[in-house]
Amino acid sequence: MPGAAQRTPPWSTAAVAPSSLSAHDVTIMIKRILAFALVTTFLVATLLYDHYRSVTDKVSGFIEADEIRVGSRVGGRVAAVHVREGQRVEKDQVLVELEPFDLLERLREAEAQLAAQQATLNRLKAGYRPEERAQAKARYDQLVAEQEKLAYGPRDQEKEVARSQLDVARAQLDLAERNHTRVSSLVASRAAAQEELDRAGEQLKAATAMVELRAQELNLLEVGTRQEDLERIKAEVEGAYQAWQLTENGYRVEDIAAAEAARDAARHALDALHIQLEELKIKSPLAGAVEVLELQPGDLVAPSAPVLSLLDDQHLWVRAYVPQNQVGIQVGQQLRVILDSFPDEALTGTVVFIARQAEFTPSNVQTPEERSKLVFRIKVAIPNPDRKLLPGMSADIRLPDREAHHD
Repeated sequence: MPGAAQRTPPWSTAAVAPSSLSAHDVTIMIKRILAFALVTTFLVATLLYDHYRSVTDKVSGFIEADEIRVGSRVGGRVAAVHVREGQRVEKDQVLVELEPFDLLERLREAEAQLAAQQATLNRLKAGYRPEERAQAKARYDQLVAEQEKLAYGPRDQEKEVARSQLDVARAQLDLAERNHTRVSSLVASRAAAQEELDRAGEQLKAATAMVELRAQELNLLEVGTRQEDLERIKAEVEGAYQAWQLTENGYRVEDIAAAEAARDAARHALDALHIQLEELKIKSPLAGAVEVLELQPGDLVAPSAPVLSLLDDQHLWVRAYVPQNQVGIQVGQQLRVILDSFPDEALTGTVVFIARQAEFTPSNVQTPEERSKLVFRIKVAIPNPDRKLLPGMSADIRLPDREAHHD
C-alpha cells in the first residue's frame, strides 16, 4: 500500500544492517544455513555411496543344471519302463528296455558265421592232414615207377615169352590148316558133313588171327616204348611231385591272410550286433534325476531319438550378468554365493566361464547398474554334495569390492 512501510525478511542482510538484526533473527538464520548444509552433505554422501556400492554390490541369477536327453541308437518297441519322473537314478542304471525284434536271430547267425570262418582259418593254418600227404606221396612214387618201367623198355624175359606165344600160335595155325585140308577131302568124298568143314574153316581163321596178334606183340616189345609215352609219363610225374610238395608246404600266406580277414569281418559283425543289443537297454550316463518321461510299454521309439531327460544335479552353476566395471574377475576365481532358500549358508563358487563379448542386460537380471549398460555373462559353479540345491533356485553372487578390483 502506498505510504505503508515495507517489511524486510529477517534473513535478508541486504535490507537490514547488521546492527539492526535481533538475536532471534540471527538464530533462525543460522539454523536454516545448517539445515541446508546437512541436506547438501546427505545428497553428496548418497551419490558417493551409490557410486561405490555399485561396484561392490551383488548380482543375481538362478541355479541351473545340465539337461541330458537320453535315447537309443537302434529304436524299437518299448518293453519295460523302470523309472518315473522325479526319481533319482545312478550311473549305468537301466531306465528303459526295448524289444529285441530279430536281433537275437541275427546274433546267432553271426555267431555261426564267425565259427565257420574260424574253422576255415584253423584248417588253412594246420595245412593238409597226414593221410593227404601220404596219398600224394604214394601217387608220386607210383608214377615214378611207371616212368622207370617205360624208360627201361620190355625185359628180355618178356620178349622170350612173346616169342614162345608166337610159336604156339603158329603151331595151332598149322594144326588148323591140316584139319581144314582133311575135312575138305572128306566132304569132297561125301564122308563128312558141310558143317564140319565150316567149323574147320572158323578154327583156321582164329588160328591165323592169333598168329598175327602174337607177332604184333613181339614186334612192340622189340621196338620198345614210344617217345610220346615217355613224355606223357614225365609230365604226370612232375604233376604228382608238385601236388605232393603242395601238401607238404601247406596253404599260401595270402590264403591264410584272406581267411583271417574274413574271420575278423565276421567278428566285427558280431560285435556290432552285441552293441545293438546293449542299445536295447537305455542306461543313465550319470547320477541324476529324471526330469521328463513320457513313455509307456508298447510305445514305438525312433532310432537316435531322446526318450527321457535327466538333470545332472551334482554339477550346478549360477548364470549371472556382471557390469563392465567388474570384468576384472577371472576364470577360476572364487566368489561368495548366497541362496534365498538357505540365506544363513554362504557357499563358495568358482567362476568357470566369462563371455568374451558384452551384451545388453536381460530383462530378468537385477543389478544396481542401469539396464541400458552392457554386461558380461558369467557362470559360477557351486558344490552340491548333499543334493539339497535344485535348479531354479535364486542366488546372489557377491562381487569383489572396489579395492580388490583395483588391486
